[in-house]
Amino acid sequence: MNTHHTSPPRIAIIGAGPGGLICARVLRQHGITATIYELDASRTARDQGGTLDMHPGSGQHALRRAGLLDDFLARARPEGQQMRLVGRDGRVLFDAIPPEADTAEGNPEIDRGQLRDLLLDSLDPTTVRWGHKLTRVEPRGDGTHRLHFAEDVTTEAITADVDLVIGADGAWSQVRRLLSDATPLYTGVTFVETGLDDADTRHPALAELTGNGTMMALDDNQGFVAQRNSGGHIRIYIGMRIDEEWLRHADLDPTDTTAVRAALLDRFSGWSTDLLGFITDSDTGYTNRPLYALPVPHAWDPTPGLTLLGDAAHLMSPFSGMGANLAMLDGADLAQALVDHPTIDQAVTAYEKALLPRSIEAAAGAAEGIDGAFAPDSAEQTLAHMTRHH
Repeated sequence: MNTHHTSPPRIAIIGAGPGGLICARVLRQHGITATIYELDASRTARDQGGTLDMHPGSGQHALRRAGLLDDFLARARPEGQQMRLVGRDGRVLFDAIPPEADTAEGNPEIDRGQLRDLLLDSLDPTTVRWGHKLTRVEPRGDGTHRLHFAEDVTTEAITADVDLVIGADGAWSQVRRLLSDATPLYTGVTFVETGLDDADTRHPALAELTGNGTMMALDDNQGFVAQRNSGGHIRIYIGMRIDEEWLRHADLDPTDTTAVRAALLDRFSGWSTDLLGFITDSDTGYTNRPLYALPVPHAWDPTPGLTLLGDAAHLMSPFSGMGANLAMLDGADLAQALVDHPTIDQAVTAYEKALLPRSIEAAAGAAEGIDGAFAPDSAEQTLAHMTRHH
């Protein structure tokens, strides 16, 4: 595999998310070294978010190709596949409990942080260059690119010349700007994230209502999503179809926990007191998270030395359940294409030919999913959807 007579090829992956990490892992299994440049200062620099369900045909498939499926299954929570729908009055309307023997045959859950650690531990520690903020990707006219990283208080500005830049740098990707004019758009829905610690002991009623997996209570353009994480933590998303700048327009300081709580309780007036506990009993405060998605369809023309994977390629709402799964499939497929084809350009062309149709289909489904979940009749739509799919 050689486009520019450089041996071995110089491959840079921007971003140490699941897609970028699994790409580096599969490449390394075939004797190809890639360097990952990550903005975070270290693997523990920030919380990695909630829980993920790994699908057999995408996330688990990628893990199998990376030689990590058994390690994943040892950490995963099959019981986390439970899916529960609750009415705004607190009544359980639907409850899908996975069979006890269901493991890799279903979509077992794993915390994002645990998955990232699994992938990081499978790589040589020198693979990831932490604390590297990409500021510019400079085309050099021959298909190669020069990467420019911000300087900090301890180093001068850093550059690197590479044969292939893989943009695995998320929603606001720097690499995408060289391939596409598309930018993420607000979906109309905002999540306010909060959480319960040691939930079974400190918040037993809310823990019981959540169950072992995910509980949703959706009605009239708003609702709750509660997800069981490991370590007794429950992560809660209070969702609303609302103006993107609702906090500013309400003159609310997002760090004023008391004021934000009061505003949320006002919006959910009339909902069951059982559900309102997800607002009032917070152990973690409230974090405002507007949801964004790339326009559908999102595609780009083949460009020598550049490609995208994961959210950089197909940012979509979490109501597809496919974001991380597709990112990992992207990473494994791209790595395999680089192994199988004689040149980087041929490999990227083959990869993008598979990537674009499936990501467009998934993104369209995600857009439909969030519109159904946050609609005037979202309770009825969600119940009908769960009944069909479970």
